[in-house]
Amino acid sequence: MPERSLAVIILAAGQGTRMKSSLPKVLHRIGGRSLIAHVLDTAAGLSPEQVLAVVRHERERVAEAIVDHAPDTVIVDQDAVPGTGRAVEQALAALPQHFDGSVVVLSGDVPLIDAGTLDRLVRGHLEGGRAMTMLSAIAENPTGLGRILRDSGGSVTGIVEEKDADEAQRRITEINGGVYVFARRAIEAALAEIDTNNAQGEKYLTDAAARILASGGGVEAVATDDPWLVAGVNDRAQLAEAGREMNARTVRAHQRAGVTIQDPATTWIDADVSIEPDVEILPGTFLQGATSIASGAVIGPDTTLVDCEVGEGARIRRSEATLAVFSPGVEVGPFAFIRPGTELGAGGKIGAFVETKNAKIGDGSKVPHLSYVGDATIGDGSNVGAGTIFANYDGVRKHQTQVGDAVRIGSKNVLIAPVTIEDGTYTAAGTVVRKDVPSGALALNVAPQRNIEGWVAEHRPGTSTAEAAERSRTAKDGGK
Repeated sequence: MPERSLAVIILAAGQGTRMKSSLPKVLHRIGGRSLIAHVLDTAAGLSPEQVLAVVRHERERVAEAIVDHAPDTVIVDQDAVPGTGRAVEQALAALPQHFDGSVVVLSGDVPLIDAGTLDRLVRGHLEGGRAMTMLSAIAENPTGLGRILRDSGGSVTGIVEEKDADEAQRRITEINGGVYVFARRAIEAALAEIDTNNAQGEKYLTDAAARILASGGGVEAVATDDPWLVAGVNDRAQLAEAGREMNARTVRAHQRAGVTIQDPATTWIDADVSIEPDVEILPGTFLQGATSIASGAVIGPDTTLVDCEVGEGARIRRSEATLAVFSPGVEVGPFAFIRPGTELGAGGKIGAFVETKNAKIGDGSKVPHLSYVGDATIGDGSNVGAGTIFANYDGVRKHQTQVGDAVRIGSKNVLIAPVTIEDGTYTAAGTVVRKDVPSGALALNVAPQRNIEGWVAEHRPGTSTAEAAERSRTAKDGGK
């Protein structure tokens, strides 16, 4: 096979009016990444010498997003001449003159194309010594798409856009996938001869096929049996369809790698999520961002994790967590709200209706239910009683609470930061902790209980409570 030297051009200049959005089309997201980011990652998988992206509409926003994701990408500005042919022509001009290899052309709104398919396309292109190779597909409904033209012997004779096609050509079901490999010199020469004399007044890249054939170059269309690889996103409905398909493929890949996913239809996993074998994912679970889950963990049902790290054997159910670290063997939920900066130590617990933020909770420590823990550090083996509030905000600034090892916080406590509760300490139920508590102490500030006899009869006469109290009094007095 001839020496492989590649450049990739990504077309991202279009306005995408059918999206009806203030956000540029290629920046809409599926699978946790923008459409253009998926294409950039695929391009990187080919190990090209250079990647170039052609931009125009919302130039600054699109260019910034591209460079943020793939810093080495060369940004090329399309001028006022419309059409994909012009976009490729300007990108070719940005390549070093000495580059004489193959040029792969991709669209920034076709997110499911994969590097393996492109690699096979490039190999076939080089082995066949062709000037142009394109990916095609058979579509049940080809409306709106360019058609591949072939002669009676099956050889490619050109590509026709639907607006320029006659009735016979519109009945063709082999569509142009918009994915190409060109010999650089061949495509440069072809584009120099193409004009905008067509139904849309654009410089079509597709016209290159006929030009290359006329000059004696080889052209081939390779049909894929997976139309999703060439499916473009042009409106919100297609965005959702592509997102569902990408998610289905992501879920299936994890299943084949040893992950149990009970209900793929209600499980959504972003492209950057990593899951080890023997994890179990229950229905209604969303795993987003750079979340990683270690072996033996059980996640769900009805759980959302965003950019979280989950250790071996952890159990998280019916909860939501963002930018949190869960050590091995922890238990979380149900109905916990875990905010950024939370770290739960090995064997620890965050239970029902607990909210945490910027909280480091030590090994074996537990916050079982109905509590808020914010801007706090809790040592190992401590327990926080039900209904406890870490009062960290004074209206201007937030303050830290330090809780030591083997501390027992009583139910319905309020810990008013900044405060330190040292190792081996108890606090009584209902305590408001305003001062530091030394090791081994019991903190309490409960006022003595006072019972006002006869209050109900005097202040709530005729109520069911007064009647119950009277019945109780009568019974105690022996019915008198």
